[in-house]
Amino acid sequence: MAIVNLTVDSFSGDGVAGAGVEASVEAALTAVDGGADIVDLGAESTRPGAEAASADEEQGRLLPVLEALLKERPGTIVSVDTYHASTARVAAKAGAEIVNDVSGLLWDEGMAAAVAASGCGLVLMHTRGRSKEWRTQPALEPREVVVPVVMGGLRKQLGVALGAGVSRERIIVDPGFGFGKLGGENFVLLAGLDELQKLGYPVLAGVSRKGFLGEAVRGLQLLDMPVGEARFIATVAGNVAAVLQGAHLLRVHDVQAAREAAAVADAVKSGE
Repeated sequence: MAIVNLTVDSFSGDGVAGAGVEASVEAALTAVDGGADIVDLGAESTRPGAEAASADEEQGRLLPVLEALLKERPGTIVSVDTYHASTARVAAKAGAEIVNDVSGLLWDEGMAAAVAASGCGLVLMHTRGRSKEWRTQPALEPREVVVPVVMGGLRKQLGVALGAGVSRERIIVDPGFGFGKLGGENFVLLAGLDELQKLGYPVLAGVSRKGFLGEAVRGLQLLDMPVGEARFIATVAGNVAAVLQGAHLLRVHDVQAAREAAAVADAVKSGE
């Protein structure tokens, strides 16, 4: 799943909103041509401390790119990264096939019904609180707390999705690396990712360029670099670890590197 951020304030500095629709579509086409199976369009930043955008603002950035992308490449599978039910509805009508809700259906009570009515797939992410709260949230303890907290939250929201009529076979779960988890808590979650198999759904891992990876390698780097470069190798390592721990889908910025990381991890798993 290739990330295409249609924002001006992405945490990793890759937002393309200021470059216009044509450049945004080109970024998506590059991902498709580079081997991405899914293009994930996001038009609101959820980095720690980010200001919330209205659904209208989000749709104003998203819909022109979505429509132009599908006109250029009609067969592209598009995921829309949104927690707004109204955005999910209009995006589905415009041709999106997956709703990637980082709130896990928590931030808009109409989202579960909107996804069910649309027939779209659903990426159900675990989140602790809102982005403005993450830096001041109380820490979680190691594996005996971090993984059960994520599992419990996902189970609860899976019940909401199924109760609203979202088909079981259309759901994938995401533990939400960095979303209300601080620093090393994310490594605890990555080490325990295999536990999510017990939920009975495919698992998506989105570790690409996340801050906890940067923290792990910061002392090894001799030069100041942009986030994408500084966390590139750490991201490759994180993606390998995620696949070895059972991830079925990777949400990534660098498609080719992720494909190679997954190929190596799959080869290791085939030798078990």
